[in-house]
Amino acid sequence: MLVGNWLPRIPVLAFNPLYSIAGVLVGLLVGMTGVGGGSLMTPLLVLAFGFHPATAVGTDLLYASATKTVGAGVHGLHGTIDWKVVRRLAYGSVPATILTLLFLSSAQEHAKNSGGVITVTLGIALVVTAVATFFRSRLVPFMAPKFERLGEARIGYVTIALGAVLGLLVSLTSVGAGALGMTALLMLYPHQAVNKLVGSDIAHAVPLTLLAGLGHWMLGSVNGSLLVSLLAGSIPGIILGSLLATRTSDKVLVPILAATLAVVGLKMLF
Repeated sequence: MLVGNWLPRIPVLAFNPLYSIAGVLVGLLVGMTGVGGGSLMTPLLVLAFGFHPATAVGTDLLYASATKTVGAGVHGLHGTIDWKVVRRLAYGSVPATILTLLFLSSAQEHAKNSGGVITVTLGIALVVTAVATFFRSRLVPFMAPKFERLGEARIGYVTIALGAVLGLLVSLTSVGAGALGMTALLMLYPHQAVNKLVGSDIAHAVPLTLLAGLGHWMLGSVNGSLLVSLLAGSIPGIILGSLLATRTSDKVLVPILAATLAVVGLKMLF
């Protein structure tokens, strides 16, 4: 069980520079496109490096919590976080994350194929992320007026439900807090400044990924040396990608990224 078996069991591998190179490449794409690193890093660790899905997800979650903490700090200093939105998301995501971790603990204890559950869910999440990434510019204007008719109170409940969905997805796959969460927030809060929604999404992702990552750590599905290697590569990659973002057209990057996510997602499923 998760409770009572709290000592971490961390499989450690020798340092491999390829992991840092992967961190640089993913950080570069994240900086250039804004798509969450989990959508790129987790399938890369599973398909290219052969990590067990649970290890890939658990390590990526702690990796994400570290990188997003920096981003949330910057947004906090600039006042671009709507804490009401963050609280609403957390009301749904924290309980959902805890329940998902308990499910994974039970599946592991009873020797069920938790890796198979993670792989299928990850494949679905990647395909949905690809759709959200490619069609965001059409989905948001189409759906925003429909949500606007709900009123403030109902929007609050929908935001809590969104948080619950993100908690489930992120805990199982490490995917969802970026592209999916941001697309949904743009639909729910069309009159809010985009930079505040971005800041709120990142701020909510910090406790979400940290809680989920610590849960995976307790389950033994975090690789310490891999985590350090990824951080060493991704931080300069994100900085470089952010600098290149202003020189690269979204019309080129977004379709390529969406197609890549869709192909990888289908590969995970089939």
